[in-house]
Amino acid sequence: MAGIYSQIEELSRQKNIDPTIVLDAVKDAILVAARKYYKSSEDLVAEFNDKTGGVDVFAVMDVTDLVANPAKDISINEARKIDKNAQIGDELRIAKPTEGLGRISAQMAKQVIFQKIREAERETICAEFEDRLGQLETCTIKRSEGPDMIVDLGRTEARLPRREQSRLESFSPGDRVRIIIKTIEKAGRGPAVIVSRAVEELVRRLFEQEVPEIYDGTVQIRACAREAGERTKIAVQSNDRDVDPVGACVGMKGMRVQSIIRELRGEKIDIVEFSEDPVEMANRALSPARISRVIVVDPATQHLEVVVDEMQLSLAIGKKGQNVRLAAKLIGWRIDIKSEDEKRQEVEAAMAAMSGAATPVSILIDYGLSEQVVDKLLAAERATVEALADMTPEQFQAIEGLEAEHLEEIQGAVNLYYQQFEQPTANVGEYLPVGEEPGEEESAEAGPAAPAVLPGLPSADAPGTDEDDDDVEIPLDEFDTLGKRPSVIDGSATAAEKFGELENVAEQESVDAAILDGTDDGAATAAGAEQAQADVEDSGSSDSPPTTTEEKS
Repeated sequence: MAGIYSQIEELSRQKNIDPTIVLDAVKDAILVAARKYYKSSEDLVAEFNDKTGGVDVFAVMDVTDLVANPAKDISINEARKIDKNAQIGDELRIAKPTEGLGRISAQMAKQVIFQKIREAERETICAEFEDRLGQLETCTIKRSEGPDMIVDLGRTEARLPRREQSRLESFSPGDRVRIIIKTIEKAGRGPAVIVSRAVEELVRRLFEQEVPEIYDGTVQIRACAREAGERTKIAVQSNDRDVDPVGACVGMKGMRVQSIIRELRGEKIDIVEFSEDPVEMANRALSPARISRVIVVDPATQHLEVVVDEMQLSLAIGKKGQNVRLAAKLIGWRIDIKSEDEKRQEVEAAMAAMSGAATPVSILIDYGLSEQVVDKLLAAERATVEALADMTPEQFQAIEGLEAEHLEEIQGAVNLYYQQFEQPTANVGEYLPVGEEPGEEESAEAGPAAPAVLPGLPSADAPGTDEDDDDVEIPLDEFDTLGKRPSVIDGSATAAEKFGELENVAEQESVDAAILDGTDDGAATAAGAEQAQADVEDSGSSDSPPTTTEEKS
């Protein structure tokens, strides 16, 4: 008896299970073997015999007056043959011999024992590792089973599936690696513990080990986004204003972060400072790309729009969208990245949609444009006023059937159309469509119109002017005789007089030209004045009858 008990205790110690579980497994194995051997429906129980050290099997029978089920009931007379003190209603245990169970029954009992022990071991492992989920552990690669790796955690084995491994990693039996306990599977035949090297928690725990400021809580890792084997982004925040969170994680000459990169087999790590502002956080999360501006599209659905320069677009998106994908995961917002050209086109389209429907070109008929010109514009697919306003003269000339006068007509009609939208200014009358004249009532209210005064001329109110002194009316046919001598006018002048008149005109023209071009000197001006005085004296004596040569002689 001491031998079987000692074996059970040793097995329990190795599997880290309760010895009672092993004893129950042995009893169940003997019962299965006994039912297989006897092939009966009797209620069998197994118990350890302290005297013999074996396992005894008993059939449990109910003592009754009338036997209804021979497999489970026994009469009072038969019961008293076995136990003299048996009474009706008692349970009587009848021993069953176990010596003849045979090899097959023993093999079946062995399988049952192993199965029970395996189930008990799994339950023990689950209870132990439930409190260790998410912890960083160091294990040894034991063997490979297809694409998965089996690792040794000391008292049990765990499975490292291929999906939980980094793309850059390859292991051999005996390698020591750091893993995160991810889940516990209670079903299945393999190890119940599933470990991982692809989760974000691995990076967090590695930073806690390498950075003392994170371990003691001075620096916190607020967010982490990872694509195993490619790139990881983490956002850190300092609880002490004197501690730089990014510098603490990088370390002197990058020693701290480099040790983590080596553990992750060269995976790239971006460290940014955390911010509660999603706009600022988006600028930092999309590094190393330079962001032009960030627009919050919808705070309720957490949607951001990021505008970058054309040269920075590919860098902001990253390889296969990796950079923007990790940034969106890091800040928890949806991010749309657009270039400056795309955003400009989108804004222009939105402005065009907000401006409403385009104005048809037929409305310009009310502003002086002929229907024939409108038909030609429609034939050339210029159906809106806005399109006409944006056209150049060269584009108008390219339209078949339009002449130069048509171009002026179109420009005038378009200008009149847009003048109605201009703000009225002082001393400017209201716009009146073509063909409409101001009413008499408006003219009476406005009063008599002030006479137009050309710039540089004195007004009627200016001092030194006399309203009654009207200018002398001069017939049009006398304009050619102004400033000429009477003898020249009536044709009685001699050749010398005509020649002198021409010389005076030429001298006057030369003086005027000198004054205009600034080359006039004092002598020219004096000569011009003497000539003007001589003309005046000659004109004063023109009233006397002309003197002939005969009279002088």
